[in-house]
Amino acid sequence: MDIMDENGSSSNAPKNKRNLPVSVFFKDARHVFKMDSIAKEILGIAFPSALAVAADPIASLIDTAFIGHLGPVELAAAGVSIALFNQASRITIFPLVSITTSFVAEENTIEKINTEKKLSDKAKSKEQVMLDDHSLQDIEKVASKENNETENVEMNDCNTSICKSTSDTSSSSSNKSVPKDGRKKRHVASASTALLFGTILGLLQATTLIFAAKPLLAAMGLKPDSPMLNPAIKYLRLRSLGAPAVLLSLAMQGIFRGFKDTTTPLYVILSGYALNVILDPVLIFYCKLGIKGAAISHVLSQYLMALALMVILTRKVDLVPPSIKDLQIFRFLKNGGLLLARVIAVTFCQTLAASLAARFGPIPMAAFQTCLQVWLTSSLLADGLAVAVQAILACSFAEKDYEKVLVAATRTLQMSFVLGVGLSFAVGFGLYFGAGIFSKSVLVVHLIRIGLPFVAATQPINSLAFVFDGVNYGASDFAYSAYSLVTVSLASVASLFLLSKSKGFVGIWIALTIYMSLRMFAGVWRMGTGTGPWRFLRGRSMS
Repeated sequence: MDIMDENGSSSNAPKNKRNLPVSVFFKDARHVFKMDSIAKEILGIAFPSALAVAADPIASLIDTAFIGHLGPVELAAAGVSIALFNQASRITIFPLVSITTSFVAEENTIEKINTEKKLSDKAKSKEQVMLDDHSLQDIEKVASKENNETENVEMNDCNTSICKSTSDTSSSSSNKSVPKDGRKKRHVASASTALLFGTILGLLQATTLIFAAKPLLAAMGLKPDSPMLNPAIKYLRLRSLGAPAVLLSLAMQGIFRGFKDTTTPLYVILSGYALNVILDPVLIFYCKLGIKGAAISHVLSQYLMALALMVILTRKVDLVPPSIKDLQIFRFLKNGGLLLARVIAVTFCQTLAASLAARFGPIPMAAFQTCLQVWLTSSLLADGLAVAVQAILACSFAEKDYEKVLVAATRTLQMSFVLGVGLSFAVGFGLYFGAGIFSKSVLVVHLIRIGLPFVAATQPINSLAFVFDGVNYGASDFAYSAYSLVTVSLASVASLFLLSKSKGFVGIWIALTIYMSLRMFAGVWRMGTGTGPWRFLRGRSMS
């Protein structure tokens, strides 16, 4: 039997140093549909998370429908403003939420382990004291039989007072640490740090977008004489007032994810967006606020969500750290900087692909935009699995439960592949027969169907790539995740230029397929070679 060291590595690993654990991905693959405890835990986190992620684009779609009734100018103005706002938010949101989930899960697990250890040590100490008392009584009985009764009475009195004292002390200690409702609040410094960063980033984003709205919209292509400029500025500035609420809400969602609770945020998000949908027609049409009403309804819903999540969170977590030293500011900055580089690399690749498609004219651009939205939207379900595996792995690594790390990672990856295959058929049939929904132009529909094989066939690759992101974050492997994707992006940028020039519209999709395949391969390489946090897989039997 192999002996595991503190990193989970086998003592026999040096003998098997050249054996790469590539077969780990096929471990217990026959159980992929089995609803055992690990499957229930994964899906219990993934399903609500996927619904919460899907709620935002659905709400934005309804917003767009209401704004569309105001006229094409307002609709176009809101579209440009929303694109700019979302782009600014994405740069800050993604690193914040990803880091918060991992750090909170890890810290919460360590706190639980330490608490259980203290309780165990206290129980052992109490048992030892009782044993010592009984031994002392037996010795004294043998040594002084004559004064047996007297000494027993004294000992009993002594024991009674000791027990009372111990009971009083324990009761006092318990009363100090447990609130009146009987539930002890968690002390998680990462949660406080995440809220601090969320507030600061939200205020910075709001300030930047409000005061630099005009030049930023100009950079998006709106000229000074454009009829869209004034309504776009009004919408962007009003919507930017909700940036602090957006960042705080997402930071708190990351905290709840770290606790493996994705249901609570889902209820709050659905309630918030329901209010948004109700307020839209009231403010836009009844109050005659027009495009400003749409922005106000969105901002109000975001602050409602932030407030609700904050109230719920303060009941579970002590958000005020004992001292500033407990805040993990530098750890957040270091890993946040790594993920920021990653987000920029991803955004650059997708933006470049859209830019190259636009050079071919409006018809190829319309077809490309439709295919791209379907390509990305259909992968939202994989994000739910990524969140689940991230939370589970962060906890399991903190517990040094490497068996659960292995089982959770492989099962989630297998689930994502099955999901991707299902999405391939759904997207393939849906886009082939439903392409006419997106455009009445015969030429656009024709190009959509040309891009269809790439959009459908890459769904399993996309699902695996997104879940590998969650695997890396759960293992706190942020540096590898950032460096590998920057490298992938550099190679993909080169392929985009070369293939778009030689193959046109099809070449762009070939390059995007290469891009997602390389992203997936980066995840396969890390786990499959047993490097970084996966060193414990080397020399381990995968049967």
